[in-house]
Amino acid sequence: MTFFFAGGILTMTTAPLPQRALRSHRPPRPTPRAATSPAHLARLAARLTPRDRWLARMLHEHRVLTTHQIAHLAWPSERAANLRLLKLYTWRVLDRFQPFTPVGTAPLHYVLDTAGALVLAREDGLDPAQLGYRHTRAIGIAHSLRLAHTLGINTFFTTLIAHTRHADDGGRLTAWWPETRCVRHFGDMVRPDAYGRWSHPGRHTDLEWFLEYDTGTEPLPRLAAKLPDYQRLAQATGIRTPVLFVFPTLRREHAARRALASALTVADVPLPVATTAHGLPSASGATDPVAVRWLPLAPNDAEQRLPLTALPAAWPGLPPPGPAGSGALPGTLQPPAPIPPLPSGR
Repeated sequence: MTFFFAGGILTMTTAPLPQRALRSHRPPRPTPRAATSPAHLARLAARLTPRDRWLARMLHEHRVLTTHQIAHLAWPSERAANLRLLKLYTWRVLDRFQPFTPVGTAPLHYVLDTAGALVLAREDGLDPAQLGYRHTRAIGIAHSLRLAHTLGINTFFTTLIAHTRHADDGGRLTAWWPETRCVRHFGDMVRPDAYGRWSHPGRHTDLEWFLEYDTGTEPLPRLAAKLPDYQRLAQATGIRTPVLFVFPTLRREHAARRALASALTVADVPLPVATTAHGLPSASGATDPVAVRWLPLAPNDAEQRLPLTALPAAWPGLPPPGPAGSGALPGTLQPPAPIPPLPSGR
């Protein structure tokens, strides 16, 4: 690169691009997308299946889901899910992003887009402004420091839904509330990461729980300090809802159990607590929350892990949960059922 004066004006010359640069691959063209207009919304009435609308509602409720999670939720394969997701993205029902990863390629992450939010609002007879939806906030989770935490929670529950869809043991996830819905109902006392409920009619088991999903960044004393809040909630409501902790490693789980046990020793109300960790070497179905992976927090700290359906028996005197509700509040969007509708809509 050289500089010279010509007629008193500073000009610049640059070397031409090498031929190999001219022959490089062209950047991929962006997928053409529909404009969100009344005419487009009218066309969507004939295009969206009940499963599409359910997925849009799930994304409004749980903020972000990856291609893998969506396939586990409602499609027979990732290829089938990708074909439909491309259409929903083109129609602006969903938007997507792909986070950076230092190794390999991250899956596409999907959020609710503007057309999808408008469809959901009109379905429930709400003004779109009542949803509190903003596209910038929805897609902004791509840069959130809590993205990995949110995805971890959603993986926990999408695995339970996949178990419901594919296993033949009769177990079923009947409730999944995200943190935002839990805060609206219990936020003055506790702020769990999620609430879940599992039903197994064949074994007469009905278990509800608050989930605390740990990523290893929170100091253990602060983590243990949450238990007295759950105990106060149990005293106020008369309902002892178990608290399940998920830890990133066995080492972290072992250290956390000591801190949690210390927090429970001064409790007036016995609080059911159980823990698990990723990477259990001997667990059957190590990524399945239904499998033999839960370790109740007991005074003797017995090292015997249990399946999810056996946890109620580990806490003698724990009454079965009452009738399950949707957790919907007036003027808000009706939350989706955890299990998707049939593909045909029947």
